[in-house]
Amino acid sequence: MSQRQVLQVFEQYQKARTQFVQTIAELSTRPQNIETLQNAGVMSLLRPLLLDVVPTVQQTAALALGRLANYNDDLAEAVVKGDILPQLVYSLAEQNRFYKKAAAFVLRAVAKHSPQLAQSVVDCGALDALVICLEEFDPGVKESAAWALGYIARHNAELSQAVVDAGAVPLLVLCIQEPELSLKRISASALSDVCKHSPELAQTVVDAGAIAHLAQMILNPDAKLKRQVFSALSQISKHSVDLAEMVVEAEIFPAVLTCLRDPDEYVRKNVATLVREIAKHTPELAQLIVNAGGVAAIVDYVGESKGNVRLPGVMTLGYIAAHSENLAMAVIVSKGVNQLAITLTEESEDHIKAAVAWSLGQIGRHTPEHAKAVAVANVLPRLLQLYLAASSSEDLQIKSKKALKNILQKCVHLPALEPLLHDAPANVLKHVVGQYSKVLPHDSKARRIFVTSGGLKKVQEIKADPGSALHEYITAINNCFPEEIVRYYSPGYSEALLERVENFLPTA
Repeated sequence: MSQRQVLQVFEQYQKARTQFVQTIAELSTRPQNIETLQNAGVMSLLRPLLLDVVPTVQQTAALALGRLANYNDDLAEAVVKGDILPQLVYSLAEQNRFYKKAAAFVLRAVAKHSPQLAQSVVDCGALDALVICLEEFDPGVKESAAWALGYIARHNAELSQAVVDAGAVPLLVLCIQEPELSLKRISASALSDVCKHSPELAQTVVDAGAIAHLAQMILNPDAKLKRQVFSALSQISKHSVDLAEMVVEAEIFPAVLTCLRDPDEYVRKNVATLVREIAKHTPELAQLIVNAGGVAAIVDYVGESKGNVRLPGVMTLGYIAAHSENLAMAVIVSKGVNQLAITLTEESEDHIKAAVAWSLGQIGRHTPEHAKAVAVANVLPRLLQLYLAASSSEDLQIKSKKALKNILQKCVHLPALEPLLHDAPANVLKHVVGQYSKVLPHDSKARRIFVTSGGLKKVQEIKADPGSALHEYITAINNCFPEEIVRYYSPGYSEALLERVENFLPTA
């Protein structure tokens, strides 16, 4: 065999390897091929090609492995068991930028499925290699590394701490300052994943100077970047008053509120979530949002949203109202109650209705004026219905009951209480009757309406244990009327009268 023929054999072998990995990489983009590839033992065939002398073969083999591992946790587990990760980590430091991107993709694809698989990536020494990649000149390598680090950090505090300990955070903060949009997005997302688990982890990101750089990007025209920026700021804000104040001190208000009208649904939701996380901490932070025009903006947001996108807006109104009478009144003045009442009718998901019920309870619990504002929106019968419905979730029943109790303890607006007087069960009825017992002694017009509407008759039908609060309320109500009127509306009185008629003997 001539030298030329020998070289041809090697050329054919190289072409065959190249064609094989390219075909596998292409086949692994389609879900219907995955099981067949797995059954054919594709993992063990790709592993040696990661060490191939031809860089293109190496890179394409890594790409194919990444696509397979990305598909499900079984294939990701196969990558771990095939002892492929150490080779990838070793090659991250040695190979060219194309390979580094492909290798980081495999690490990310394995890490995304579960904390256990992410821990396997950490255990093979990937973190140090990925952090070194964040310092590469090539933005694509940085992006791939940031993505993998974010996927590791997102699972739990321990994995997130491992990412922090590897020195990733300062480099991720540098990455969000790079000109490439996709690198900014992925780095902001990774910072958000680090922040979310604990105040200490969030503080690490804050100490690296992230807030100022994130705040500068809130009006960036790129929607995908804004999603990640607002997510990161809300994950920082949620943990403590101090962290929320640091976000506010970056002067994000009122500019952030304009993004509640952003065309992108996820941007709007993440902004509403950020406002919620700030509002929940203190009256001072809630007042700052009110002063910036935040309540009206959130009310509009709730009105223009549907489903889960509505949820952070609904919760924000409840958190603001919970702090004080004045803040609750700011929600009322901005027509927040009316919008929540509409939401309670429109939404079908129990968890959203439960959030609305909770917020209404926070608004109505302060004073009779607050309770009246909620009651006249005709939400009390709806709350009662949700509380009593067997189809309601346990959380919805609890939240509706608590909201009713909060409002009824303050509500002296009797027309709004009228439907409950006739329909409420004993544990709710006690609060309704209690409010009547407060108002009727001082209001003659209310007493007249109470009789003509059937209220007095209804009260006489209630069975209350002597000495109970309910019994005392009923006694107080009965004392507001002449004895013969009370007797007239008592159960059995009409039968007693008829019996007297029957037994009456007229005088001749």
